[in-house]
Amino acid sequence: MEYVHLKDMRAASFEPRKQLSGVEFQEGLSYYRSTTDAAMNFFFSYLPKGTFVFEYDLNVTQAGTFSNGISQLQCMYAPEFTTHAEGVRLEIGR
Repeated sequence: MEYVHLKDMRAASFEPRKQLSGVEFQEGLSYYRSTTDAAMNFFFSYLPKGTFVFEYDLNVTQAGTFSNGISQLQCMYAPEFTTHAEGVRLEIGR
């Protein structure tokens, strides 16, 4: 697929270690990473078939029970091609 957007929503207790947006390389792919208050956005000009795992470092800012948001993958030129992962509950102790 071409021109794909991956939006990874995160729980309120997490802050990404890398705050600045920019171009990165991971899993053999080049992409643009954009950090916002509630999500991490990844923009791919081309995403080949296959299974990919994207990881990034987070800091925990507070203890408690939180809902981690969904991750959504969508083609920007054909928005009918979309998928998402389910959100999970997180229990963070001190």
